[in-house]
Amino acid sequence: MSEGNGNSAYGRKAFKRSRSHFTDRITADGRDGRPVEAGRYRLIASRACPWASRALVSRRLLGLEDALSLGVVDPVQDDRSWRFTLDPDGRDPVLGIRYLSEAYDARQPEYPGGVSVPAIVDVPSGKLVTNDYQQLTLDLATEWKALHRQGAPDLYPAGLRDEIDEVMADIYEDVNNGVYRAGFATGQKEYEAACAGVFHRLELLGQRLADRRHLVGDSITEADIRLFTTLVRFDAVYHGHFKCNRWKLTEHPVLWAYARDLYQTPGFGDTVDFDHIKRHYYQVHTGINPTGIVPLGPDLAGWLTPHHRERLGGRPFGDGTPPGPVREDEEIPAQGRP
Repeated sequence: MSEGNGNSAYGRKAFKRSRSHFTDRITADGRDGRPVEAGRYRLIASRACPWASRALVSRRLLGLEDALSLGVVDPVQDDRSWRFTLDPDGRDPVLGIRYLSEAYDARQPEYPGGVSVPAIVDVPSGKLVTNDYQQLTLDLATEWKALHRQGAPDLYPAGLRDEIDEVMADIYEDVNNGVYRAGFATGQKEYEAACAGVFHRLELLGQRLADRRHLVGDSITEADIRLFTTLVRFDAVYHGHFKCNRWKLTEHPVLWAYARDLYQTPGFGDTVDFDHIKRHYYQVHTGINPTGIVPLGPDLAGWLTPHHRERLGGRPFGDGTPPGPVREDEEIPAQGRP
């Protein structure tokens, strides 16, 4: 989403995340007027944003790179929000726009809300289709199946959806969004309640994962993706910047091993850019970090150390296979990797 820069609302004390405004769905049968079609749509994402990173992981695991092209925005926004300054001439090479807001304006002129990622844009018209970060990845896993790579995992298996939904709801409330409620709180009680909620849920998740490799079933699901995108940012930004500092991820043996296991799984760590993550949070959230100084740490080398989670069994890709190598034009630069 917009990471506190337009698509989140927070008053005097309590942070409240805004709902996605554009919720059109791209479906196999086109029932909402948006049929799945290779090459028609472009995913716009920030590697800094945990909500957008869900889509980056899903796209890689499912092998949708050729069907759904990718535009990556600068991790540091200006007053017009997400911008394409990483591309030549500061324009997205497919859409030809300088700011993601231009796709929003094409969809709804003078749209009053925030400009958020992930966003899917209709390439022929240049109009935003959806910024519904909660539904978007579920549709990639289910509605886009005809375009999945051979051996793609089932990230949202029908027989496990009720359990996955229940686990994801708790993760969203207490962890994914909980770190933001702690970080943007302007009242002591609100901060303490949110922070306590984060660590209570993390402890419960640690207990759940102590004797099982993945959150639901014996393979990677959407639930693992949604927890991972918060855990991978925890020590780099949430522990210090958002004051979620009861302990570091590296100090929790189970969750640290679980996070390393996923990071080292093709499709997860190869989408993570720690440089983008740190620069976004520390330079954009000026209300929390007015100096804009980006810390040197933490040391990232630990992400590549053995995790030994394979001893718990499980089949990360179920009946499928790992994704192939990262496309050359989507590789993470050296400064963003361990």
